Amino acid sequence: MRILFLGPPGAGKGTQSKKLANYLAVPHLSSGDLLRQAVKQNTMAGKEAKSYMDKGILVPDSVLIEMFREKLLSPEYQKGFILDGFPRNVAQARSLNQLLEELDAKLDGVIDLQVDPKLIMERITGRRVCNNCKSQYHMKFAPPKVPDVCDACGSHLEQRSDDKPELVAQRLDVYNMETAPLIDYYDRQLLMRTVDGAGDPDDIFADILQTLKIPA
Repeated sequence: MRILFLGPPGAGKGTQSKKLANYLAVPHLSSGDLLRQAVKQNTMAGKEAKSYMDKGILVPDSVLIEMFREKLLSPEYQKGFILDGFPRNVAQARSLNQLLEELDAKLDGVIDLQVDPKLIMERITGRRVCNNCKSQYHMKFAPPKVPDVCDACGSHLEQRSDDKPELVAQRLDVYNMETAPLIDYYDRQLLMRTVDGAGDPDDIFADILQTLKIPA
């Protein structure tokens, strides 16, 4: 199957898309993972992407499209995949359609995870990551035993620069302007499926399986 996940930052796309990829035994492809890898490796694309990410601005289409083109044309993605965070606008969606036509493939469904903006703000601003072993925590939902200290290695926990409240608000505004129109775009293709992204992750996943008519 080829499934695309939509939803604002903090809606749970990463969690649910990975669960579905594991369940279906197909690759999971996240724009966030691709971008962070490029930034960490300090590639030319990574440097360019970081300048936008630090400001809470979406990375330009040209950077993302070429990254995804290379991945989707590789053999491991020929039998199916789960996309998370791409496309982010209608122009990217059209580019994805062109790429899928090259592969003689098509999307089987699009999941839109809907979450109240107040809950999204709480989810994102509470996130912390270890600057050494990269273990992840949440100050409310999964706190460390000692505030700001990693349980695994004892190193300091940090808040990602784009997880600060002012940048989260900006990211949500950008999503509403540029990404939300994808809902109408895919709805016209009869691919859109809406799922409530609040609540227990296992319950949300069960709703996704039911919506896609995948046996649990």
